Amino acid sequence: MQHLIFEYSPLFLIACVALGIGYAFILYDAKHTWSKKVNQGLFLLRAVLVAFLAFLLIGPILKLTNNFFEKPTLVFLVDNSQSVSETLDSLERQKILEQLGNARTSIEKAGYTMAIQNLLAKEGATAFNHPTSDIGGAIRTVTSDFEGKNLAGIVLLSDGIYNSGASPLYSPIRIPVSTIGLGDTTQRTDLVLKNLAFNKIAYQGNKYPLRAEVQSIGLPDQDIKVSVFQNNKLLTQQIRNSGNKSLLGFDFQLDAIEKGLQQISVVVEPHALEANKRNNRSSAFIEVVEGKKKILVIAPAPHPDLKALRSVVEKNSNYEFILHIPGVQEVESSLLQPGKADLIIFHEVLDKQRKTSALYAKLSKGPSSLLTIITGGTDLRSLSANGLPLIFENTAQRDEITPVINPLFRNFGFAENVSNSISNYPPVTVPFGKFSFPSSASVLLYQRIGNVTTDRPLILTYDDNGRKTGVIISDGVWRWRLNEFLESEKTVAFDEVFSKLIQYLSSQEDKRKFRSFPIQNEFTDSEQVTFESQVYNDLYEQVYGNKIDLKITDKNGKVTSFNYVTSPGGTRYRIGGMSEGVFSYEAATVLDGKRETARGEFLVTAQNIESQNLTADFGLLRKLAAETGGKFYNANQINKLVEDTTKVEAQSLIHSEDSFNPLINLKWVFFLLLLIVSLEWFLRKFLGAY
Repeated sequence: MQHLIFEYSPLFLIACVALGIGYAFILYDAKHTWSKKVNQGLFLLRAVLVAFLAFLLIGPILKLTNNFFEKPTLVFLVDNSQSVSETLDSLERQKILEQLGNARTSIEKAGYTMAIQNLLAKEGATAFNHPTSDIGGAIRTVTSDFEGKNLAGIVLLSDGIYNSGASPLYSPIRIPVSTIGLGDTTQRTDLVLKNLAFNKIAYQGNKYPLRAEVQSIGLPDQDIKVSVFQNNKLLTQQIRNSGNKSLLGFDFQLDAIEKGLQQISVVVEPHALEANKRNNRSSAFIEVVEGKKKILVIAPAPHPDLKALRSVVEKNSNYEFILHIPGVQEVESSLLQPGKADLIIFHEVLDKQRKTSALYAKLSKGPSSLLTIITGGTDLRSLSANGLPLIFENTAQRDEITPVINPLFRNFGFAENVSNSISNYPPVTVPFGKFSFPSSASVLLYQRIGNVTTDRPLILTYDDNGRKTGVIISDGVWRWRLNEFLESEKTVAFDEVFSKLIQYLSSQEDKRKFRSFPIQNEFTDSEQVTFESQVYNDLYEQVYGNKIDLKITDKNGKVTSFNYVTSPGGTRYRIGGMSEGVFSYEAATVLDGKRETARGEFLVTAQNIESQNLTADFGLLRKLAAETGGKFYNANQINKLVEDTTKVEAQSLIHSEDSFNPLINLKWVFFLLLLIVSLEWFLRKFLGAY
């Protein structure tokens, strides 16, 4: 659809016509040698030409409106988890996929667009081997991906078993979700090792508890034997009668003898009537260490940041969180002496009320590492005078910024998705403007103002005469942890950044020129084990091009070798397909003609939660469909779903797109004017007027 709009009043059209007629009248009013009809034709050509040129001067614009029709989309969300493959054989699964392929033809013929996705929001159902079932998360992903689009509904093909994320019934879903029940709802006879409860950290020479919870399904009054092994050696076992109970707890006290990561296997002796024996065993991984590190936090007043830091520190059983707030929560004076803590964190360092200034003056001269947090209550003018090499140009105003991770930070590594999570954190306040900081500092996070990433650090670390020191130039980081939990119901990125920062500062300085380590201590068997390797020259500048030889040894002594070459942006090496167990590694490279090595341990845990429960939950599927306005169907009723869907008229969504083009820019206007001018010139020339 097209129509003209004007920059000026359309009344100017009258003036344009009058101008064209007037100009033509003056030119062709006198007597000529040609006939009257020819004169009238030339008069008309000149009047149209002048009027059209004048018309173009008032800026006419051609508005073109294009309408696009978006068909409604129906997303078939297929539960591709292992629990489905455990209850449906390959022929049944293939039959369902073929029915979906046949359904596409009928549904698209009715005016719909059909998409098939799995729980990972990838096109197609693929193999039924996903180790977890997050049905609620998959539905939220679909609705998010189709936000603003014409999503007619979701059809969920699932057994109704979810073992990751929140229940799909608790998620606010504004579109109809129809469900197709897969699997078997028959209750099976089973002994399930439901849960292992244990401390991940144990102290060498002590005993540590381990509790195994066993669920008995359809086996009343049976003797249940639970055995505990380490390195295929029986440590202890218990036998209990189930009686009328469906859940029994077995408590063990084990000795922490060898230092390092230890794999403890717990096995429930299977019953003869059990069909599923994969859920009868599990492993616990215990890290046996020598003692706890003390993390002392000193603050002038309570603050939500302190709670966030406590949550991070207390997740690591190898750390002891100690909080001192003068007049509110005080600790023994012996703990406030230099060298008594491995890391001292000053929140609102050098506060304006001077509540903790004396403690800072005493402890900042000791051997303990420091992490100082500069807040709105910090006396910025006194920082450099008290040994903090930060000078702010503006000490009165505050600015709002968001964090951006520094990809060149090399003191420790992060998982790949951490950077994306951090970039979505809400803003915090910092001192306004530029400030000076040590040139040798390593920047962990930069400040971003709007969409512009500045060169001003938000979190930095530096060496203070051999002592590690860190600075956070803002309070309010608790908002980041809360925001991440609201978005994903987890705090993985926040906890990883701050736990590694605390771990780095509280550990002794690593002066090695070659470092190679897994980016995390624990991986699952469904993810890749990722190693980070860093090579430095004599100036501790990172260099590249070194060949890294990596050897990984499993618990049975089998050695697997790998090698790769480091490059800028390519310091990581990924290894997939590793099974459960404790692994040791040795990485080596040649630097200045000398062989440098790095050693350590990591563990791989098996994700077997899909085998814990194989009884389909059609009740959940029926309730989900009823609450969202959908319908429930059995697996053999896919054709009925297609029939019900095609009965409903497909409602397309109309999108309008406007384009504006000044009339003077159109090619046909130029050629029209050229034609009029040429025709008039030719006629006058032919008639002898030129």
